[in-house]
Amino acid sequence: MEKIMGEAVARVARKVNETVENGADSLDLADCKLMMFPIGIYKVMRNVTEGIHLITLANNELKSVTSKFITTFSQMRELNLEGNYLHRLPEEMRTLLHLKVINLSRNKFRHFPEQLTTLKTLETINLEENEITDVPVEKLSSMESLQSVNLKSNPLNEEVQVIARPLIKFDLLVSPKGAHAAPQA
Repeated sequence: MEKIMGEAVARVARKVNETVENGADSLDLADCKLMMFPIGIYKVMRNVTEGIHLITLANNELKSVTSKFITTFSQMRELNLEGNYLHRLPEEMRTLLHLKVINLSRNKFRHFPEQLTTLKTLETINLEENEITDVPVEKLSSMESLQSVNLKSNPLNEEVQVIARPLIKFDLLVSPKGAHAAPQA
């Protein structure tokens, strides 16, 4: 167990160091078995956070995203949190003025994260395979930049689909009526 944890820590450290040393604009910590964003990373990356535009934390074991994470990486344009255990986002999400793409698929959201509806630059929201039943269609329809919202494999109320169609000017992706998510292999 300790050996596995040591390898995971080493992998995270290696990826963070590569990002810092190469002056990269992305940080990829996918598949690192993270249960929380490592606090030490803030210190290591303090001089490069403004340049980080893409963060991938997919396929970890995150149950939450902290306010500090959001405010530290405030220049993010793309955030991939697919395949975690998230069920809500911090209010500070509203401060991500450059965010264009967010992937929250395969998480535990029961409610649509309404903080996203305040982001003027947001173009793509992926909430596929969550537990969302209701969607703030009116708020989404007033988002000027929004191009696509993926809500496939969510137990949406039928009203959402009926109400949404005439109001929206973006692509709303939903599962066909009666379709269920395919079991994961």
